[in-house]
Amino acid sequence: MTKSPKPAAAAKKAKAAPKAAAAPSPTPAEIVGQVGASVGHTLERALDPLTAALKRAGLRRAQKDADQGVPEAIQAAKPAAAPAGTPGKPGLAVSPLAVPFPTIPPIAGVEIATGRAGFYKHAREDMLLMRFAEGTSCAGVFTRHGVGSAPVDWCKRQLAASKGEDVRALVVNAGCANSFTGKPGADAVRRVATAVGKRFDCRQRDVMMASTGVIGVILDDSKIISNLREVETRLTEDAWAGAAAAIMTTDTFPKGAYATALIDGREVRIAGITKGSGMIAPDMATMLAFVATDAAIAPAALQTLVSLYTRTTFNCVTVDGDRSTNDTLLLFATGKSGAPKIHRAGDRRLADFREKLEAVLLDLALQLVRDGEGASKFVKITVNGAESPLSARKIARTIAESPLVKTAFAGEDANWGRIVMAVGRADEPVNREKISVRFGDLYAARDGLVSAEYDEAAMSKYVKKQEFEVSVDVGVGKGSATVWTCDLTKQYVAINGDYRS
Repeated sequence: MTKSPKPAAAAKKAKAAPKAAAAPSPTPAEIVGQVGASVGHTLERALDPLTAALKRAGLRRAQKDADQGVPEAIQAAKPAAAPAGTPGKPGLAVSPLAVPFPTIPPIAGVEIATGRAGFYKHAREDMLLMRFAEGTSCAGVFTRHGVGSAPVDWCKRQLAASKGEDVRALVVNAGCANSFTGKPGADAVRRVATAVGKRFDCRQRDVMMASTGVIGVILDDSKIISNLREVETRLTEDAWAGAAAAIMTTDTFPKGAYATALIDGREVRIAGITKGSGMIAPDMATMLAFVATDAAIAPAALQTLVSLYTRTTFNCVTVDGDRSTNDTLLLFATGKSGAPKIHRAGDRRLADFREKLEAVLLDLALQLVRDGEGASKFVKITVNGAESPLSARKIARTIAESPLVKTAFAGEDANWGRIVMAVGRADEPVNREKISVRFGDLYAARDGLVSAEYDEAAMSKYVKKQEFEVSVDVGVGKGSATVWTCDLTKQYVAINGDYRS
């Protein structure tokens, strides 16, 4: 988690024992918003008809797949064992909503190694190094936060310069965000990229960077550079679980996803990891997420895909409503699968790949919610009958991020009045006389009034579940959207009260 500096607090860490992991029940997002941000803006203008076609396809698929969960390829990757690994911060109980880390086989053209650079006082790996085959394409989406960070600035600038061609490495550190650090922070990023470029015989701009941790602390690049030689000796094709653990901060379990797809009859692999637990309300990306495929896809097509599917996945989850300065999602395509190279995102041969890529991104995004700081409830909020999909999304996010709504969830209180309150303060068109609110299949309100079949006992029983759904119809149009969120508990306050201590 990327956090601003806070004075140490005496809040005690919760000591509750981890509960058994609940089976995931994610469903595809039901909206596709407008694509935007940095390189994505330029590509969308150039490929407008294609993007519109992909959006329509996404809407049709979302409608078809609604409430059917993550595709079988994703589910099959999840073993039955409980999640392993030490929490990023000592003393945190594993989230009761945790899911196991999947079995991820090697992705051709990707090598991974982790190490301890020493950004934390306690013994843990906090540095990730990934090396990619020559000719690897790269695309990314990044935070639109007004402050941003040195690593975000670096990646945006280098991708613009290289047009996403032949990216060779990724370096990630946990424990220091290197955000709001001015020229010294930028210089630190450049020195790391230079050192990695020399070791891998590539240019500075071929090295991507990402950081997560405390805001306002300049990255001590010597800690990374001095460990490069030793970490490089441990590069291997099979280290995805270690990579996911190395980038954790207040995460309580490592997060990964994997799927296979067919391109022109050839199997390709897609694997990804993400980190994030608090300060989660993505706007063009997530906290940190890195996805790789052995498919051969041109950078422009890759950028269109990652920009498009970010809107239906990472931008549809929220934990606490706070956006990070360091949000980064990078997608790498090594081209080592043997499948033909694809140059257009709308190529029919990419149909299966597009579906599986979106599923991997959604799986990762939902795991962020499952690991929300102090979370005990996983909640799907759907808004229908809005003026537009964007209006529906704003209403859904307002509900999902309302402290009053989230604390009611934590208290297992089906307080539908708080949901109506949030609907009204979203400042979007609604018809008060037609608003309805449901908890699962149970109506709390219908047509602007308390429902005739209102059953307080049944609703109270329903919200005692670890995972449940809330649906709202605002009665003005056909726009719909789904957002996933979690509750707000005392443990969230405890974790953030002593974040730096």
